[in-house]
Order: sequence, then structure tokens, then C-alpha cells
Amino acid sequence: MSTLDARQPAGVIHDIGYQRYTGPRLGRRHIVGALYLHGVRTAFGLGRSAKAKIFPWLIVGVVGVVAAVLTAIRAQTGTAPLSYGEFPEVLSVLIIFFCAIVAPELASRDLHSGVLPLYLARPLRRGDYAMAKLAALVSATFLLLAGPLTVIFAGAAFTVDGIGAVWDEFGDYLGGVAYAAVHALVFCVVALLVASLVRRRAVAAGAVVGAFLLTTPVVGVLAVLPSRDASQLAGLASPVTLVSGIGDWAFEPGGEVAIGPYGPVYAVVALGLVATGVLLLLARYRKVASQ
Repeated sequence: MSTLDARQPAGVIHDIGYQRYTGPRLGRRHIVGALYLHGVRTAFGLGRSAKAKIFPWLIVGVVGVVAAVLTAIRAQTGTAPLSYGEFPEVLSVLIIFFCAIVAPELASRDLHSGVLPLYLARPLRRGDYAMAKLAALVSATFLLLAGPLTVIFAGAAFTVDGIGAVWDEFGDYLGGVAYAAVHALVFCVVALLVASLVRRRAVAAGAVVGAFLLTTPVVGVLAVLPSRDASQLAGLASPVTLVSGIGDWAFEPGGEVAIGPYGPVYAVVALGLVATGVLLLLARYRKVASQ
């Protein structure tokens, strides 16, 4: 090698102004909170393109219009067309489609783009990611139902006479909100678990819808069996009718005929479904992180 070549530098370091971060490091709890907040915003398309906002806000608009119509009818006639407990049940199909669109956005997008190793780096744990996504989906679905229920209650409070009637109305409203929470929890656990198994969002959306709707014929077959117990327990075969059975037992007095004395069984099965779904979701992300 010549003397000239030996004197030439092997490389040059350019100072382009990068500085080390010297601020506070907020840690795991704040990371989970930020991930949860980002998930709620994603569910409603906030901070994203106009195309991403179309479907969630279309659902929000439809549910809001239904609530406004029910409030107007109550104000004009003095009679509620739907009880607070019946409101989430009537809108269950819309809830399914909302979950089918939002769950893949929260789960399948990150799986498809391969960014999970970045999320799951320390101090964020594997379970933190899954639970933050689930909490975001449950919160968004609950808000979708609880907001219109609050509008209905506010309108009803001005149409009843006396503070006692308002208090009774408030009790019914709390029952409806609790029933909406049951819908959100059961539906979202199933939807996010299914979406976490599929990397393509379109396929995941179809799989979520199928998980709910394809089990409905099974309920129909079991319901026509000659055994009375079998027909009363048929609703356990589908998440939709499972939640409906809980509503008949706990939130809609007088509706126990369809499920007979098996209301507590529906509640226990729903609790088991949620617990099993959460465990499988955590196991799924442990497997993804290890790949």
C-alpha cells in the first residue's frame, strides 16, 4: 500500500446535532397508558386518515340516531319504546361489526407489519401489550353504548315527574350501563382473540364476524330439541345468545322464560369465556414474542 493511501482517513464522523435524551424516563406504567390511549384513538380513527374514520363514525352516527329517536318518542308519548337493557341487545349486530373492524386494526396491523419486537422491548412486558389492546377495545365499545344510553337517560329525566321517578329512572339506567359493559367485555375478548390469530386485517374481520354469526345456527338446532333443558341451555353455544341470556336473567325482569332457571349458568359460562379468552390472548402474544 502506498504512503498516500496510508495517510487517508478510513472514515469521517459528522456532528449533525443529535443529543442524548436527558429527561425523565416515565417507565412501564406510562408506556401501557400511552398504548391504551393510542388504542382508543385508533378505534375511532382519531389521528388517522379520513378513510379510517368512515366506518367507526358511521356506527357511532347510527347508534346516536337510534338514541335520539328513542328519546324523542319518549318525550312525545311518555312511554319508552325500548328499555335500557334492551338497547344494547337490539344493537348487538352493530357491536359485532364495530368489533370486527376495530379488533384487526388493534391486533392484526402490528402482526402484519412485524413491529411487535419494538413494542415488546423492555420495560413493556408481553402481557402489557395484550391487555392494553384489550382494554382499549373494551373501552371503545363500551363508550359506543354508554354514550347513547346517557343521552336517553338525560332525555327521560326531563319527562318524568318527581325526584323519585328520576331516581327510579337512574337505577334502570345503571342496569343498562352494566349490561352494555357485559356486551363490551364478552364481545371484545372474542373479537381480539380471533384477530390476534390472523395477520391480514380483511381476513381477520371476516373471521371475527364468523365467530359470532356461524354459531347462531348451532343455537337454533339445540333450541328445537325435545328436551326442555337442552332448549333452555342452547344459548350457551353462541356469544350473542350467551350475553342475551344474562340480560334475560339479570337486567330484564320477566325474561327468564327462555332460559328457565339457568341464569346463573349463563353468567358462569360468560365469566369462564372471558377468563379463557384472556388467558389464550396472553398465550398468543407470548408465542408471537418468542418467534
